[in-house]
Order: sequence, then C-alpha cells, then structure tokens
Amino acid sequence: MKRALFIPILLLFCPADGPDMSQGGPVTITAQNGVDWQQDQQIVVARGNAHAVRGDTTVIGDTLTAHYRKKAATPGAPTPTTTKATSADSDVTGSNEIYRLDADGHVTINTPTDIAFGDKAVYDIDQAVLVMTGDHLRLKTPNETITARDRMEYWSMERKSVGWGNALVVGNDGRSVKADILVAYSDPPPPRPAAGSPQAAAKPAKSSDSDIDSGQLRRVDAFGHVEVRTQTDIVTGDKGVYLPQTGLARVVGDVTITHGLSELHGQDAIINLKTGIAHLLPTNGALIQGLLVPNDHSTDQNPPAKSAPTSATPK
Repeated sequence: MKRALFIPILLLFCPADGPDMSQGGPVTITAQNGVDWQQDQQIVVARGNAHAVRGDTTVIGDTLTAHYRKKAATPGAPTPTTTKATSADSDVTGSNEIYRLDADGHVTINTPTDIAFGDKAVYDIDQAVLVMTGDHLRLKTPNETITARDRMEYWSMERKSVGWGNALVVGNDGRSVKADILVAYSDPPPPRPAAGSPQAAAKPAKSSDSDIDSGQLRRVDAFGHVEVRTQTDIVTGDKGVYLPQTGLARVVGDVTITHGLSELHGQDAIINLKTGIAHLLPTNGALIQGLLVPNDHSTDQNPPAKSAPTSATPK
C-alpha cells in the first residue's frame, strides 16, 4: 500500500523553469514501502518507488530522504501560544522546513519540459542547486540532450546546467559539442498570457509549445579537449563557445580541423554548424599549417557515382 506525507517547504526563491523545488506549494511524498518520520535525526525517509512532488517538478528514486530544520522566525510574526505539537504532521508543517532532498537509486526528475536521469541526486533547496551522479547521466530538454560521465549540476537561479567529464550536448538536428566540462545557459521563457486573456484564448497551450515555454539554450561554454562536429568536419581545441540559436561556434587553442584525411592547424577557428563550414583565423601573425589530401572523398555527402558495368565493346 502506498503511503503519503504532505510537507510544506518555506518559499525561498523566485520561480524558475527546469528541475527546481526551491519554490511552490507543499511537497507531497509517496512511496510503496512507506514513509518514516525520524524526529531525532530530523529526516523523512520514503522507500520503494518513492516520489516527491512540488509544483511541476517530480523527483523519483528507490529511496528519498528529506532533511528538515526549524524555521527561522519571521520578523513581526506573532508569538505562538504554545510550542507543543499536537501531531507529527502539525510539527512538520508548523515549525520546520526542508532544506535538502536526497534521491538514491534509479533517479528520475521530471518537469513539464525536461527530464533528467542518474543514480543519485542531491537537491540543495537553500542554493536551488541539483547535483546528479552515477552512470548514464542525462538531461533531456525539448531541443537538446546533455550527457556527462562524472557529474551533472543544475543551478535554477542562474538557469545553468554543468556537465563534468566527457560532457556532450547534442541538438535535435545532430549538431554536437563535447568537452571535459560543458556549461550551458538557457534564456528565461517568455511570460505566459494570463488565463482568460485574448492572447491565451488565441493560442491555447499545446504539447508542441514545450520548446518555447521552457526557454531556449542560449550559450554553451566548453573547457578542455573541446570537439565540435559538423556534417563533414571535426574541430578540436582547448576552449570553445557555442551559440545554438545562431549555429556558430568558436574554438581556440591548438585548433585542428579534420576533413577526411586532410588537416589544418591553427589557434582560432569559427564554425558554422548550420552550413558545416569551418574557418581558421590568423592569430598574432602565427602561420596556419596543414596537410591537404587531394581527391579525398571520404566525407563527401555526394561522392562521385561509379560507372555502371557494360558488356559493349568500346570502338
């Protein structure tokens, strides 16, 4: 039998899209194997397909542990007439606040537009920071998928996602950027029209609008062993920046552009991921060097067609 515990959390931050439990109404915790309130350790533990729901964000794991503490007194608030709790729920709802949520085992975090996967997750409610670890880390948005080997972070106040260790961002169009560390920034979504307004009536919410409502990926900063792939080229370097909305990327430091068997070397490159064209730029008078292999069709999208065999004897 699934048991539920309803726990309000103190409102601390402004709203933000993405995996964010730092604002909203009460948290609902459910689990197939029950929910335990351990007052001496000031934790609430939910076991077995545990769910924690607040607003539009749901955290799922084999085990969820909510850490709580006494609420800070609100200036000017009236002094309560009694400090004795009449029940376990009244003590949690009346004088405590959750400041951290841990998820262990088969972790999934859902929002209306995004979904994240990992083995473990820690959400710091004070800082509005989510840290996920484990194998096959992945954050999928309507337009991109971000993966990492070591750790993934989401900073909701800054609308920033960070992937550590062989991090990769891939757009729905196949364009990709990889590096030791990737830092992705999203724009805030446009304000939604008020319910009942002419704008809302003219454009009702649809599932296809999720890429707009979630905000667009604005910028990706890449650090260490950067690799940018186009339809035909691979560009590597030390650092880079990618602007998804324009399709432009810049890579600097020991840059190599590889096109089939051909290679060019320099210190600064601009790549248009929409057209697949990469340019090396002169830097401080440094020479651009490379090896060009003539008649290299290994990456041509339309290689020369082979002649059809014929039995006719040439004249």
